[in-house]
Amino acid sequence: MRVNYTVNNIAYSLTRSKRKTAAIYIRDGIVDVRAPLKMPIKEIDKFVSSKEEWITKKLTLSAQQANRQKRFTLDYGDTVLCRNRPFTIVAQFGDDFWYDDNNFYMPPGLTPNEIKRGCVRVYTKIAESIIPARAQNFAVLMSVKPAGIRISNARSQWGSCSVKKKINFSWRLVMADDDVIDYVVVHELAHIIEMNHLKKFWGIVGNVIPDFKARKIRLKELQQRLSGENWV
Repeated sequence: MRVNYTVNNIAYSLTRSKRKTAAIYIRDGIVDVRAPLKMPIKEIDKFVSSKEEWITKKLTLSAQQANRQKRFTLDYGDTVLCRNRPFTIVAQFGDDFWYDDNNFYMPPGLTPNEIKRGCVRVYTKIAESIIPARAQNFAVLMSVKPAGIRISNARSQWGSCSVKKKINFSWRLVMADDDVIDYVVVHELAHIIEMNHLKKFWGIVGNVIPDFKARKIRLKELQQRLSGENWV
């Protein structure tokens, strides 16, 4: 159950649970506080107040991100990122959505939102054509057997691995370069062996991709870029 509170002009939503410490999350301009069941409200207020500078900074960044998302639009002649290269959106007579090594092709006369949805269709085609094959190759190398590999529309995760060893990858991953794609692929395949992020897990990843830390940084840079883009 969530309850709303205010301290020092900071409005926050409080959720109590069986946790040991308090934590603060900023999501879509909302201050979300998680606290232990028996933690007094005075202590929670004190904790929130101690993080006032950090909260203010995060709220400012969140507002800026929301403004960038509102301004994000696509039209013919614009470029989009694919495999870390710019691809131009080109009007092509017909009903199909397709691509080559330099362009995304789609029917003329589409609205900006229709163009975005068209780009998603093309991105998904590209993801389906390259990611499962790369995952199967690495699966052989790592001696693991995923129960399934699927391309999804996940917004908050580049990839995921279920306890049933089914692996999903977001179509957004094809915006990254191939080395970063491979890092995410190996990351999820490693979860078939270790369903955590402890030392042994990272050892598995590092055995396949020694420079995974550098690739992880590039992935975060892409994530930062996409945080200001409003994909449908």
